Amino acid sequence: MVNVVPLPMTPLQAVILGLVEGITEYLPVSSTGHLILAAAFLKLDDPSVKSSVDAFNIVIQGGAILAVLGLYFPRVLSMLKGLAGKDKAGLRLAINILIAFAPAAVLGVLLDDWISSRLFSPGPVIAALVVGGIYMIALDIWRKKKFAPSAPSANAQSGLGIDDLTPMKSLFIGFMQCFAMWPGTSRSMMTITGGVMTGLRPAQAAEFSFLLGLPTLGGACCYKLLKNLKHASETGEPNLFEQLGYLPVILGILVAAISAALAVKWLVGFLNKHGLTPFGIYRILLGVLLGTLVLADIVRF
Repeated sequence: MVNVVPLPMTPLQAVILGLVEGITEYLPVSSTGHLILAAAFLKLDDPSVKSSVDAFNIVIQGGAILAVLGLYFPRVLSMLKGLAGKDKAGLRLAINILIAFAPAAVLGVLLDDWISSRLFSPGPVIAALVVGGIYMIALDIWRKKKFAPSAPSANAQSGLGIDDLTPMKSLFIGFMQCFAMWPGTSRSMMTITGGVMTGLRPAQAAEFSFLLGLPTLGGACCYKLLKNLKHASETGEPNLFEQLGYLPVILGILVAAISAALAVKWLVGFLNKHGLTPFGIYRILLGVLLGTLVLADIVRF
């Protein structure tokens, strides 16, 4: 008989975590770093509930998936028609998405336990935030120099569109996504910058990143949920639903879906106007803040 722990997560806490996940999942700022901070301030970083809260943070990514499905439904429908042999452009995009997804699909399963045990600590996460910020600023400078002949107002529009991607360029983006397995790196940062490095316009790189998130986040969400349920079944410990409750999980997914949809729509316009540098600066400041809070023993990993 499983002794279910009294509900440690309130609906308000679930809403806050869902909001943080939705806003940061598709922005190149690291949802992991923000969720660590949010969990600490909500007093959800206690070791007794850590595994369930970690699983909760992955499962509510389902809301971010729903947001992209809604916003990019025509693209998704085009890919489905392509797989059915009715849309050549959709088939090409679907193949590129699957090619880009493949590296993470393989390495994610192989390295999940190793990453959880070795890299979920203050040093690696903070280093990823700061180094990632410097990397984004440097990449933005490189891109602006590359398109220097263009008029300043057209700079963000210079480059390729999503339909111009080749399988090799998609594979490159897929390998870039693998770097995001390092906690604090940001999947969005690596896939957006990977797209920019292949010649995509920032907004188009972001769109490809969003679509690539469908199989990537969906796979991670299902894998983490099944892993949590399997562990609970084998050990007799409560699973995340028994420990946290169904209501918080549902609320987290719904809030993540709404906030992710708003964040995605905002990000495309922002990248067109301002590029990657503001996010790089933000990441460096976030890394400094997180390091300060860890040293002050306010935030625990």
